[in-house]
Amino acid sequence: MFNDQKVSFSGVQPSGNLTIGNYLGALRNFSTYSEAYKTFYCVVDGHAITVRQVPADLRRRTYETLALYMACGLDPNKNTLYVQSHVHEHAELSWILNCFTMFGELSRMTQFKDKSAKHADNINAGLFTYPVLMAADILLYQTDVVPVGIDQKQHVELARDIATRFNAVFPDTFTIPEPVVAKSGMKIMSLADPTKKMSKSDENVNAVVYILDDRDTIIRKFKRAVTDSDTCVRYAEGKDGINNLMSIYSCFTGKTNEEIEREFEGKGYGDFKAAVGEVCADALAPVQEKFNAFLSDKAQLEAQMKKGAEEASYYARRTLSKVQKKIGFVQVK
Repeated sequence: MFNDQKVSFSGVQPSGNLTIGNYLGALRNFSTYSEAYKTFYCVVDGHAITVRQVPADLRRRTYETLALYMACGLDPNKNTLYVQSHVHEHAELSWILNCFTMFGELSRMTQFKDKSAKHADNINAGLFTYPVLMAADILLYQTDVVPVGIDQKQHVELARDIATRFNAVFPDTFTIPEPVVAKSGMKIMSLADPTKKMSKSDENVNAVVYILDDRDTIIRKFKRAVTDSDTCVRYAEGKDGINNLMSIYSCFTGKTNEEIEREFEGKGYGDFKAAVGEVCADALAPVQEKFNAFLSDKAQLEAQMKKGAEEASYYARRTLSKVQKKIGFVQVK
C-alpha cells in the first residue's frame, strides 16, 4: 500500500491479437479500479517470449496493446500504463523470488502443462518459471487486488504463497494480493468448440472473435458458431454452444439468461446468433475507433511508455530495495 491507497495491478501479453474473452474478462473492467485504487497496468512483453516471437511482431503488438489499454478507457493520468521490459526491477525481483518458490509448485501450474503440450519443441525454463515473474510483477507494487480471468487465478494464488513464505522469514515485506475475477465474462469459449476456452492462438480463425475484427467479420463468425440440433434458445446442460453465446450476449447487454430466453422465445438459432454478432460489433466499434486514433500517433505512445516506466520504477525500486536489504544484499548508494 502506498500513501494509504490500495493498489491494483494487472497485465496483458502482447503475444497475439486480443479476443473478446480478453476484453470481457479483463480489459473493459480495468477502468473501474482507477477511482478507488492506485492502478498499474502493464504490457507484459517478458512473459510473451516464453513462446518464440517474431521480433517485429512483438514490437508492433506492444504498441497495439498499450493503445488498446487506452482505447478501453484507461486514462494515463489516472493509471500507470507501462511496458514490463522498461522496468528492470521486475526481472531482478523475479530471480530472488525464484529462490523462494518450490519446484513442485511450478510443476502443478495448469498453463505450464497446456503450453508444454502445444510447444513440445520449446519447453524452456522460462515457460516453467514465468509464474514467478508474474508474482514479481504483482508483489513489486505491494498489490492488494489483481483483476484476472479465471484461468489466471492459480498464478495469483501462487504469488500469495510465495509472499507468505517470504514474509514468514522476513516479516512485513509484501502485501498479500487477492485475485478478483469478474462475474461476467469469466471464461468465453471457442465458437468452433465450445468445450474449450477461446484462445488468441487458435489456428481456426472462425473459433475466435478478435477485438479488432471488423463488423462484417464479427457477424459472420457468430453466424458460423457451433450450436446443437435443438432450436430453442435456452441455457441448459449439454447446450455448450448456446450457453456460450448466451454468456457473451449477457456480457454485452447486461441481460440475465431468463431475459434472453424470453427475448428469443419462438425465434431460432439463426436470429439469436445474428443478434449476438450485432451487439458485439456495436460494443467494439468505439473501442476500435479510439484504438486506431491512438495507434496512429506513435510518438504519443512512446512518450506514454517513458512516462509510465518512470512512474512504475519509482514504486518498484522501493519494494526491490527493501527486499534486497532484508535478504542481505550489500547496497551501495
